[in-house]
Amino acid sequence: MIQYVDDTTAYQPGVCNIGPAEIRRRRLIGYLGLAAAVVVALLLLAVDAPAWMRLGLALPVAVGLEGLIQARERFCAGFAMAGLQNMGELGSETAVEDDEARAADRRKAMRIHATAIAGSLIAGVTFAVLPI
Repeated sequence: MIQYVDDTTAYQPGVCNIGPAEIRRRRLIGYLGLAAAVVVALLLLAVDAPAWMRLGLALPVAVGLEGLIQARERFCAGFAMAGLQNMGELGSETAVEDDEARAADRRKAMRIHATAIAGSLIAGVTFAVLPI
């Protein structure tokens, strides 16, 4: 049975599966992804790329959103899908043994992926249809 703990440094199935070191890593990935999106957008505008090519902006935006959402949620979707958690230092992942906990983690991971994909598609389509 899943028990929720009122401690932000403890693993909580479907709630948080990464600690401060992993959160910093996800935040950095998020910022790098969004910075890459800005560079891609500027390059696409500089070469006067057609609208269909500007849809490609969705890819770096997806990376950025995925990282920032995971940092905010204190939850790594990749770890969840692999049945892992890491509340300690980088590289100290441990297996999540409980089936119910792994299922809760996978559900949360799918919500994170869906949110990042939706946001990146909105950004890509918006960029493609802008009259610039």
